[in-house]
Amino acid sequence: MVNSTKTGARAVSENRLNNFALTKSGILIQAPPDLGHFIPPDSRVIAVGQKSTHCVISTTSSLSIETSYSSSTHSSKALGMHFSYLATAALVAQALAAPPKAASSTLQHWLYSSQVDEQSLALLDRPDIVGIQALYSWKSLEPSEGQYDFSVISEDYQKVLAKGKKFWIQLQDRTFSASNDPVPKYMHTPYYNNGSAPSCDGDSCDTDFEVTGWVAQQWNPRVRQRYQALLSALAGEFDGKVTGLNLAETSIAVDENANNYTNESYFLVELENAGYAAKVFKKSYAVQYVNFWPDGWNNTNNRFEDSFNYYAKHGVGVGGPDLIPNKPGQEANSYVYIPKYHCKVPITVVAVQEKDLEEINQQTGKPFTKEEFVDFAVNELHVEIIFWAVETPWLQSS
Repeated sequence: MVNSTKTGARAVSENRLNNFALTKSGILIQAPPDLGHFIPPDSRVIAVGQKSTHCVISTTSSLSIETSYSSSTHSSKALGMHFSYLATAALVAQALAAPPKAASSTLQHWLYSSQVDEQSLALLDRPDIVGIQALYSWKSLEPSEGQYDFSVISEDYQKVLAKGKKFWIQLQDRTFSASNDPVPKYMHTPYYNNGSAPSCDGDSCDTDFEVTGWVAQQWNPRVRQRYQALLSALAGEFDGKVTGLNLAETSIAVDENANNYTNESYFLVELENAGYAAKVFKKSYAVQYVNFWPDGWNNTNNRFEDSFNYYAKHGVGVGGPDLIPNKPGQEANSYVYIPKYHCKVPITVVAVQEKDLEEINQQTGKPFTKEEFVDFAVNELHVEIIFWAVETPWLQSS
């Protein structure tokens, strides 16, 4: 068993096994001392790949090591992970007593909620729930320019901590309500070009643009500077306390002829913000929710390949806001890359939000069951956490 610590991405070929350090692109793995007697002193890691739900590390001594995730209270990372090793080389077979645990036994179940209320706190008493992911809008955290109010997060964190559970922040720079603007009021000035742009949500936005929400103009340098200042302030207060922080989904539909918007600028600044979050959150996970890119359907313009390569290089975890098994749109986009990169980024997660509970399994004609959600999350997406909406039926019925 080994512990993990959060690091920036490193070249795996530079880490020698005899120093008991293996790097899984963003995660530094400290190898157990008893392996030192069985690993050739000149062996080096030459590749990190994947097999089924496990990550496979290959070395110059023809040694192959599989890793599987499992929960631990002794890890130096906020989430807590350790790795079981299964070596294929006969030389080290005797060093390992058991194969990796099944991935389904190591998946962590968390709550997702727009607020930490009595209902969510009561559900935290369940032994199978690890923690809660709570949502906070930008404007709720910065009432005036440069003046931050994190009191609600702090109070929520303390309530969850008192339950012996873990805490995760979701930072929203966009909304899905025409009456709810996510940016602070001070941005509604010409200097910030109002700070936000009207957005549309749905499949007909190209032909019938209906304002259904707002999104921060991250492509505006003045807006982005303030957003990154917020990230820095949040890290100063909560890095190492919370398990992680995730940024909102990448999907966006705005008037491409207004507010100096371009798809290219949006893509680049979304990457920049994710990288910045990982830079300032040195102990807690920084995760980008990725579902779609405005000009990247099915990896058009290489959007998904380029973005996931960036996340792997800069130590950004990845996830998605919607767990919908076999959904064609997701299957053509983010669902291709989340499992492909799960060995290359620090962590992969996914959420079952309220609307996902309404999705119908085309094979059964019924809403997806817990078992169906979990099976897809583990065996297809290879994620380590599911964030469940508090309205999820199995949470309410037991």
